[in-house]
Amino acid sequence: MVALTDSIQMSRVIQKPSDRVHAIDAGAMRSSRFLVPILLLIFLAACGIEVPLTQSAYVGRWEADGMFLLITRDGSVAYRRFRKGASTKIQAPLKAFHGDDFEVGIGPMTTTFKVSSPPREVDGVWRMTVDGVELTRVVRR
Repeated sequence: MVALTDSIQMSRVIQKPSDRVHAIDAGAMRSSRFLVPILLLIFLAACGIEVPLTQSAYVGRWEADGMFLLITRDGSVAYRRFRKGASTKIQAPLKAFHGDDFEVGIGPMTTTFKVSSPPREVDGVWRMTVDGVELTRVVRR
């Protein structure tokens, strides 16, 4: 009779809801082994490019009233624009140049900056017109 009682208690222990949760957790752990490499591949595919030598004039800190744009040699882009009481902020890698325009973003989330006048030097000051705003390169001293 004791053996029968012990086996009934053991079956109750196995049937506790928390045991089912542990079984589910073990399955989730096994499937996460595949998820991590997939996410890593997606992240690597989303990496940006360095600024090509032919577009090296774009590199620098550009400013205008209500707008800031930073483009680094390694292809990092930081952008901030204030207008009509709202602000837009982007920090993303450079993906490509399309003529004078350039595209930044991660994966499918991208934006294209329309450059109507590429970087040029006028009277010792570098200027560029992006999205209709004339920017001036800020010189480090």
